[in-house]
Amino acid sequence: MALIEVVTAEQKRLFRDFPEQIYRDHPAWIRPLDEDVEATFDPARNHNFEQGEAIRWVLTNAGGQPIGRVAAFINPATAHTDPTLPTGGMGFFECINDQAAADTLFTAAQAWLSARGMQAMDGPINFGERDRFWGLLIAGFTEPNYGMFYHPAYYQQLFENYGFQLYFKQYTCYRPVAEPLHASFHKAAERYAQEKPEFRFAHANLSDPEKMSQDFHHVYNLAWANHSGVVAMSLDKARALVRQMKPVVDERIVWFAYHHDEPVAFFVSLPELNQIFKHVGPRLDLWGKLKFVWERWRYQRRQPKKMFGVIFGVVPAWQGQGVESAMLVHAQKSFIDAGYTDIEMNWIGDFNPRMLAVTRSIGARIYKTHATYRKLFDESRPFERCPIIR
Repeated sequence: MALIEVVTAEQKRLFRDFPEQIYRDHPAWIRPLDEDVEATFDPARNHNFEQGEAIRWVLTNAGGQPIGRVAAFINPATAHTDPTLPTGGMGFFECINDQAAADTLFTAAQAWLSARGMQAMDGPINFGERDRFWGLLIAGFTEPNYGMFYHPAYYQQLFENYGFQLYFKQYTCYRPVAEPLHASFHKAAERYAQEKPEFRFAHANLSDPEKMSQDFHHVYNLAWANHSGVVAMSLDKARALVRQMKPVVDERIVWFAYHHDEPVAFFVSLPELNQIFKHVGPRLDLWGKLKFVWERWRYQRRQPKKMFGVIFGVVPAWQGQGVESAMLVHAQKSFIDAGYTDIEMNWIGDFNPRMLAVTRSIGARIYKTHATYRKLFDESRPFERCPIIR
């Protein structure tokens, strides 16, 4: 076997195309966009290269045919979350069902990280945020949502045989949009309507992207930035996210709660883009963009129609007071009026039992499970799971 560092345009193409070989008999697989994969490894588009670094390889057999791929990276924002255990990342793993081939890929990632001072590696993860390309699919082998990988079942054994241990599980939950919410949600909505007129609930307004950016930024940093592995977001980044979402966002499924004029909660959803991209293909060249416009038009008119819950949060001062319940009552009607029939929600880690409880309270059930693994380079060191958010 030969391990080839990905440098040239042809090697990059081989890295992107290799999964076609693994998934030719997996009808549920939806290939990620080439542009999204390459953006991860492009210093001009991935700000983590400012202080971090990444490498990727393709593995070939004796005949020169590709049999695997992997990437390794050091994310400066998270590598030293635990100062006693500098931790790098590995991801974009794909491999034939061969332990020796998988071990070659894992060992390459471990050696590269170890040479740069890392003492552990998490994987498979992304060289960036947790909102995409994060975790190994271990249950619920259905079509992946946009930004997430589908994996064959045998990958789990390849990881665990090498010595990876479960760091945390990631649950993707599902519910029919029109399924009634619990009566307590409607009671909360009535209470806010009758007793708390200083609160209001509204969907986003795409004609004012600056307000949408500021509102998102405010709630995100108060509700999420104190969580392990989540860094605070700048307003400029929030603006960039809104610009990126604008071509695909449906303002009727992005909701905010306000106390006077302060945003205090949000539920941000998008049309489930893989239901469009699976008909478009992985390349967004001119022809791909034209196909996307056509398939997006078809998607908005077809049934069933799936939406994807990207992120949900309440600022700490208003948590546990029913504001999220009242917001979701208003939002549900808007979702139904917009024609959505199903919702899958962005994964929630088992380290976040409060958010899992909220998800259960709206009648959602676990539909898919991914796993984030950790490999300690010193195997005599006691292994610890991801800390629970209290």
